[in-house]
Parts: sequence; C-alpha cells; structure tokens
Amino acid sequence: MASITYDKATRRYAGSERPAVDALDLEIADGEFLVLVGPSGCGKSTSLRMLAGLEDIDDGAVWIGDRDVTQLPPRSRDIAMVFQNYALYPHMTVAQNMGFALKIAGRPASEIKQKVLEAAKLLDIEQYLDRKPKALSGGQRQRVAMGRAIVREPQVFLMDEPLSNLDAKLRVSTRTQIAALQRRLGVTTVYVTHDQVEAMTMGDRVAVLSDGLLQQCDTPRALYDRPANAFVAGFIGSPAMNLVTAKLTADGAELGGARVPLSRETIAAADGDTVKLGFRPEALEVTTSEDGTLPIKVDLVEELGSDAYVYGKLAETDAEGTQSNVVARVDPRTPPAMGDTLHLRIRPDELHVFSATGDGARLP
Repeated sequence: MASITYDKATRRYAGSERPAVDALDLEIADGEFLVLVGPSGCGKSTSLRMLAGLEDIDDGAVWIGDRDVTQLPPRSRDIAMVFQNYALYPHMTVAQNMGFALKIAGRPASEIKQKVLEAAKLLDIEQYLDRKPKALSGGQRQRVAMGRAIVREPQVFLMDEPLSNLDAKLRVSTRTQIAALQRRLGVTTVYVTHDQVEAMTMGDRVAVLSDGLLQQCDTPRALYDRPANAFVAGFIGSPAMNLVTAKLTADGAELGGARVPLSRETIAAADGDTVKLGFRPEALEVTTSEDGTLPIKVDLVEELGSDAYVYGKLAETDAEGTQSNVVARVDPRTPPAMGDTLHLRIRPDELHVFSATGDGARLP
C-alpha cells in the first residue's frame, strides 16, 4: 500500500483560458478512501487521470509512496482503475476477465485461478464466473470490474464514477459494498463522483473542486458543519444550503425585514457593506411570531415520508434586490399547503457567514 501526493500538479489543455487542474496540492494517506467531488468540468476526472498516467502533467509532480511517478507510464505505477463503463471483454467469461491482467503478466494458471476465486468470494460473484458479461446485470458487471482490480493487488485503486450507469436503488447498495470492501482491503483509494451524497457517505475525506481549483478537503462532517467558502457551502448538502446576500448594519445584518445578529469580529472581517448568509434547511424553525422573522410564500411542498421540505421565496428583496429562494425543513406530519405564508427564524448557532466578494471566503 502507499500514500499519494499531488505536488502543485497542473494540467493545461491547448486553447483553454485556464488550467483544467490548477496547482493541485493534496496528500492522501496510506489506506485512505478519498473522494474527489465537484460539478461537471471542475477537473476531478482529469486529476484522477493525471494520477493514473493517462494525462500529462504540465507543472508540478505526482508521487505514489516514495516514488515520483510524474513521468512513468501507467503500467509502471502499480495502480488498478475501475471505469464508469466497466470495460469488460465481451468474448471472455467473468473469470477470464478478472484474471486477464495476471495472465498477461505471465502468472501461473493455478495462482490466477486462486486469486480470481478469492476476489469472487469477496464480491459474492462466484456463481457468475463462467458467464459472459452480456448475461450479467449492471451491478454484477461493476462487481466484475472491481474483481479485476482486486486480483492485481495494486498499491492504489482509482475509480472514475463507477456507479453512474446504475439505477438509484442499486447505486445505494453498491456504494455501501464498495466502501465496506475498501475498508476491509485497506488499499488507498481515490474515487471520483459528481454526486455529493455519494461522496459524503463513502469517503474518509472529501476533496471539493471547482474550476480546476481545490476548494476544501476535509471529513464529510467538517465540510458540512464548517464549509470554507460559499461554493462548498452551496455544493455540499441535499437540499443545498440557502445562501442569501444581506446588508450589514451596526450590530448584524438585515435580511427580509429581519435583523440577524452578527459578532463584531464577523462585521469587521467583512469586505464591503454586504455579506452572504448561509443557513441549511434544518437550521430554520417555523414560528407563529411575525416579529423579526423571515416570511416566505410556499411555492412547493416536497413530502419524502420521514422529511418534508418547503420551497418558497422571501417576501422582501435581499441586498441584491432579488427575492431569494429559500428551502426549509418542516414537520412531515403537518406540512403547510402551497400558497401559505410561513414565518421562519434562523437558529443563531447554525448560521454561516461568507464574504459577498471574491471567492466567498468564510468569515469568523
């Protein structure tokens, strides 16, 4: 097993105004499960392919353990990759697919058979070893692709959106299996996804990228509780955090007719006369009082059984002159009706404050 280091690794494509990956600095511990997450085009797959040797590195370096692998070809990096499209040979059986890399490496047939059988037991696909890929479901094919990676016993597993071709229910069960398997094997794993729920439920740590830049890398809980900037705050969490621009006052901020108290330290750190307030749907409580609350008109009620979410707009405009959209979690047994007006209060200890300029950095 091995650690991984991105040392200011940069990838530029000809004709592009900015790097696809810009000076990525990231340390991944031996045996860690790290998830790279971000919107489409943020550079997460490029980062993975740089580590795999499938993309050139224009500046900086990539290390696996104590080896600088920046200039090494993929076959010399001791990695195994699991792709989105499975990449199985259709004319081979499951057993032949799983053992193919070992066969090419000239390993004895008895050793190949043993390793394939061990991996098949781990993945519960022993009964499919004699089948061709076309006779398998999507989830079974993905387990075969995992098995092919496992039999190689690499230093690093790389997974590029391996669950995106599966239906929603199968994704949930398969991601649980992958996370449990990784912890059992203890192999350093880098996993790419655009699904932040997948990232939060699988990774020891999660690295959030945007426009080729690393925004924050931390545990799922830390990302949720203390996002480093407004982008991370809005990306992590489902439904997303409410982000509303508010005008600063002497003792806080004014939002939708309500006064939101802020510390002197926060007010002093603000750049300009506005700040961006962040509050998650569960940080809002419904109140009967109209004094100092945020009134919203209910546009939609989303009932999910164990939870219910209300979508609406602030009755008054924010500091940018727009009626901001707000999502609130409400009691699922007594949800409001569409068209109702709710009065909401932000729990003070669950308020996040960000700069309204630049990269929207978190304010103290």
